[in-house]
Amino acid sequence: MKKHTIKIQKTARYFTLGEAGARTKHAWFLCHGYAQLGNYFLPHFEALNDGTSLLVAPEGLHRFYAQGFSGRVGASWMTKEDRLDDIRDYVHALDAICEEVLRDLPQDVRVHVLGFSQGSATVSRWMATGKSRADTLTLWCGFFPPDLDWNAGRERLKNRRTFIVTASQDEFISPEQEKEQLENFRAQGISFEHLRFEGKHTIDQETLLKLRARVCGE
Repeated sequence: MKKHTIKIQKTARYFTLGEAGARTKHAWFLCHGYAQLGNYFLPHFEALNDGTSLLVAPEGLHRFYAQGFSGRVGASWMTKEDRLDDIRDYVHALDAICEEVLRDLPQDVRVHVLGFSQGSATVSRWMATGKSRADTLTLWCGFFPPDLDWNAGRERLKNRRTFIVTASQDEFISPEQEKEQLENFRAQGISFEHLRFEGKHTIDQETLLKLRARVCGE
Protein backbone atom coordinates (compact mmCIF):
# COMPACT_ATOMS: atom_id res chain seq x y z
CA MET A 1 0.00 0.00 0.00
CA LYS A 2 1.28 3.48 -0.89
CA LYS A 3 0.21 6.72 0.75
CA HIS A 4 -0.63 9.74 -1.42
CA THR A 5 -1.22 13.37 -0.43
CA ILE A 6 -2.56 16.40 -2.27
CA LYS A 7 -2.77 20.07 -1.40
CA ILE A 8 -6.30 21.44 -0.97
CA GLN A 9 -7.90 24.64 0.25
CA LYS A 10 -9.32 24.52 3.77
CA THR A 11 -11.29 27.09 5.74
CA ALA A 12 -9.72 28.15 9.04
CA ARG A 13 -11.61 30.21 11.57
CA TYR A 14 -10.62 32.56 14.35
CA PHE A 15 -12.41 34.73 16.90
CA THR A 16 -11.64 38.27 18.01
CA LEU A 17 -12.45 40.44 20.99
CA GLY A 18 -11.54 44.05 21.66
CA GLU A 19 -10.24 47.10 19.84
CA ALA A 20 -9.24 46.82 16.17
CA GLY A 21 -8.17 50.06 14.54
CA ALA A 22 -5.76 52.97 14.58
CA ARG A 23 -5.76 53.09 18.40
CA THR A 24 -4.78 49.46 18.84
CA LYS A 25 -1.48 49.11 20.69
CA HIS A 26 -1.40 45.37 21.33
CA ALA A 27 -2.49 42.31 19.35
CA TRP A 28 -2.71 39.05 21.26
CA PHE A 29 -2.78 35.73 19.40
CA LEU A 30 -4.08 33.10 21.81
CA CYS A 31 -3.88 29.41 20.88
CA HIS A 32 -6.10 26.98 22.78
CA GLY A 33 -5.37 23.55 24.20
CA TYR A 34 -6.55 20.11 23.16
CA ALA A 35 -10.34 19.64 22.75
CA GLN A 36 -11.09 23.35 23.17
CA LEU A 37 -12.71 25.76 20.72
CA GLY A 38 -11.61 29.30 19.98
CA ASN A 39 -14.94 30.93 20.89
CA TYR A 40 -14.99 29.26 24.33
CA PHE A 41 -11.28 29.79 24.94
CA LEU A 42 -11.25 33.53 24.21
CA PRO A 43 -13.47 34.66 27.14
CA HIS A 44 -10.79 33.44 29.57
CA PHE A 45 -8.73 36.45 28.42
CA GLU A 46 -11.34 39.16 28.93
CA ALA A 47 -8.95 40.81 31.41
CA LEU A 48 -6.70 41.72 28.45
CA ASN A 49 -9.55 43.60 26.76
CA ASP A 50 -8.48 47.00 28.04
CA GLY A 51 -9.51 49.22 25.12
CA THR A 52 -6.07 49.20 23.49
CA SER A 53 -5.81 45.50 22.67
CA LEU A 54 -7.19 43.16 20.03
CA LEU A 55 -7.51 39.55 21.17
CA VAL A 56 -7.38 36.87 18.49
CA ALA A 57 -8.12 33.18 19.11
CA PRO A 58 -7.29 30.98 16.11
CA GLU A 59 -8.82 27.52 16.17
CA GLY A 60 -7.22 24.16 15.41
CA LEU A 61 -8.04 22.76 11.99
CA HIS A 62 -9.38 19.46 13.34
CA ARG A 63 -12.79 19.51 15.05
CA PHE A 64 -14.38 16.43 16.61
CA TYR A 65 -17.00 15.32 19.12
CA ALA A 66 -15.25 15.39 22.48
CA GLN A 67 -17.41 12.59 23.91
CA GLY A 68 -19.02 9.94 21.76
CA PHE A 69 -20.80 10.83 18.53
CA SER A 70 -22.66 14.01 19.53
CA GLY A 71 -22.66 16.84 22.03
CA ARG A 72 -19.69 19.05 22.85
CA VAL A 73 -17.23 19.70 20.04
CA GLY A 74 -13.53 20.28 20.53
CA ALA A 75 -10.60 21.06 18.27
CA SER A 76 -7.03 19.85 18.01
CA TRP A 77 -3.94 21.26 16.33
CA MET A 78 -2.53 17.84 15.45
CA THR A 79 -2.32 14.17 16.39
CA LYS A 80 0.37 11.55 15.84
CA GLU A 81 -1.18 10.65 12.47
CA ASP A 82 0.49 12.51 9.57
CA ARG A 83 1.72 14.97 12.17
CA LEU A 84 4.31 16.70 9.97
CA ASP A 85 1.68 17.55 7.37
CA ASP A 86 -0.64 18.84 10.09
CA ILE A 87 2.13 20.98 11.56
CA ARG A 88 2.89 22.54 8.19
CA ASP A 89 -0.83 23.16 7.65
CA TYR A 90 -1.42 24.90 10.95
CA VAL A 91 1.75 27.00 10.69
CA HIS A 92 0.54 28.16 7.27
CA ALA A 93 -2.94 28.87 8.67
CA LEU A 94 -1.57 30.84 11.63
CA ASP A 95 0.67 32.89 9.34
CA ALA A 96 -2.34 33.67 7.13
CA ILE A 97 -4.52 34.67 10.10
CA CYS A 98 -1.77 36.86 11.54
CA GLU A 99 -1.20 38.55 8.19
CA GLU A 100 -4.91 39.27 7.77
CA VAL A 101 -5.33 40.65 11.29
CA LEU A 102 -2.24 42.87 11.21
CA ARG A 103 -3.18 44.31 7.83
CA ASP A 104 -5.74 46.58 9.51
CA LEU A 105 -3.63 47.53 12.54
CA PRO A 106 -0.93 50.19 13.02
CA GLN A 107 2.52 49.14 11.87
CA ASP A 108 3.94 49.69 15.36
CA VAL A 109 1.39 47.44 17.08
CA ARG A 110 3.01 45.08 19.55
CA VAL A 111 2.31 41.42 18.85
CA HIS A 112 2.01 38.91 21.68
CA VAL A 113 1.66 35.15 21.11
CA LEU A 114 0.40 32.85 23.87
CA GLY A 115 -0.17 29.11 23.75
CA PHE A 116 -2.02 27.15 26.43
CA SER A 117 -1.36 23.43 26.97
CA GLN A 118 -1.21 21.81 23.50
CA GLY A 119 -1.22 25.34 22.14
CA SER A 120 2.22 25.89 23.69
CA ALA A 121 3.80 23.36 21.34
CA THR A 122 1.75 24.87 18.52
CA VAL A 123 2.99 28.43 19.00
CA SER A 124 6.56 27.20 19.56
CA ARG A 125 6.56 25.53 16.15
CA TRP A 126 4.82 28.54 14.61
CA MET A 127 7.38 30.99 15.96
CA ALA A 128 10.31 28.72 15.07
CA THR A 129 9.29 27.86 11.51
CA GLY A 130 6.63 30.36 10.41
CA LYS A 131 7.05 33.83 8.95
CA SER A 132 5.01 35.87 11.46
CA ARG A 133 6.62 38.35 13.79
CA ALA A 134 6.01 38.57 17.52
CA ASP A 135 7.38 40.72 20.31
CA THR A 136 6.60 38.27 23.10
CA LEU A 137 5.98 34.54 23.38
CA THR A 138 4.23 32.89 26.33
CA LEU A 139 4.06 29.14 26.98
CA TRP A 140 1.27 28.62 29.52
CA CYS A 141 1.00 25.17 31.16
CA GLY A 142 2.74 23.68 28.15
CA PHE A 143 6.11 22.87 26.66
CA PHE A 144 8.46 23.74 23.86
CA PRO A 145 8.06 20.49 21.86
CA PRO A 146 10.98 18.12 22.51
CA ASP A 147 11.09 16.99 18.88
CA LEU A 148 11.57 20.51 17.52
CA ASP A 149 15.20 21.17 16.65
CA TRP A 150 16.45 23.85 19.02
CA ASN A 151 18.76 25.08 16.28
CA ALA A 152 15.71 25.83 14.13
CA GLY A 153 14.16 28.11 16.70
CA ARG A 154 16.93 29.34 18.98
CA GLU A 155 17.77 32.58 17.19
CA ARG A 156 14.13 33.52 16.72
CA LEU A 157 13.42 32.76 20.38
CA LYS A 158 16.39 34.87 21.44
CA ASN A 159 14.99 37.83 19.53
CA ARG A 160 11.75 38.01 21.49
CA ARG A 161 10.78 38.24 25.13
CA THR A 162 9.71 34.83 26.40
CA PHE A 163 7.50 33.90 29.35
CA ILE A 164 6.87 30.47 30.83
CA VAL A 165 3.83 30.10 33.09
CA THR A 166 3.45 26.99 35.25
CA ALA A 167 0.94 25.75 37.83
CA SER A 168 1.78 24.21 41.20
CA GLN A 169 -0.89 21.49 40.88
CA ASP A 170 -0.86 20.89 37.14
CA GLU A 171 -2.57 17.57 36.42
CA PHE A 172 -0.67 17.06 33.16
CA ILE A 173 2.82 18.34 33.98
CA SER A 174 4.86 16.85 36.81
CA PRO A 175 7.32 18.92 38.88
CA GLU A 176 10.11 16.95 37.21
CA GLN A 177 8.84 17.86 33.73
CA GLU A 178 8.54 21.50 34.72
CA LYS A 179 12.11 21.52 36.02
CA GLU A 180 13.36 19.86 32.83
CA GLN A 181 11.58 22.45 30.65
CA LEU A 182 13.16 25.36 32.50
CA GLU A 183 16.60 23.74 32.46
CA ASN A 184 16.34 23.13 28.70
CA PHE A 185 15.75 26.83 28.07
CA ARG A 186 18.68 27.79 30.27
CA ALA A 187 20.93 25.23 28.57
CA GLN A 188 20.08 26.71 25.18
CA GLY A 189 20.98 30.21 26.36
CA ILE A 190 17.42 31.48 25.93
CA SER A 191 16.40 34.02 28.54
CA PHE A 192 12.88 33.82 29.88
CA GLU A 193 10.70 35.06 32.70
CA HIS A 194 8.99 32.43 34.83
CA LEU A 195 5.58 32.97 36.41
CA ARG A 196 4.22 30.25 38.69
CA PHE A 197 0.80 30.22 40.31
CA GLU A 198 -0.93 28.09 42.91
CA GLY A 199 -3.51 26.12 41.02
CA LYS A 200 -4.25 23.57 38.33
CA HIS A 201 -4.06 23.34 34.53
CA THR A 202 -6.00 26.51 33.71
CA ILE A 203 -5.80 30.22 32.90
CA ASP A 204 -5.32 31.82 36.31
CA GLN A 205 -6.72 35.34 36.20
CA GLU A 206 -4.39 36.91 38.75
CA THR A 207 -1.37 35.54 36.88
CA LEU A 208 -2.84 36.73 33.58
CA LEU A 209 -2.97 40.28 34.97
CA LYS A 210 0.65 39.98 36.11
CA LEU A 211 1.62 38.83 32.64
CA ARG A 212 -0.24 41.72 31.04
CA ALA A 213 1.57 44.20 33.29
CA ARG A 214 4.97 42.80 32.34
CA VAL A 215 4.20 42.44 28.63
CA CYS A 216 2.59 45.84 28.23
CA GLY A 217 5.02 47.64 30.50
CA GLU A 218 2.45 48.71 33.05
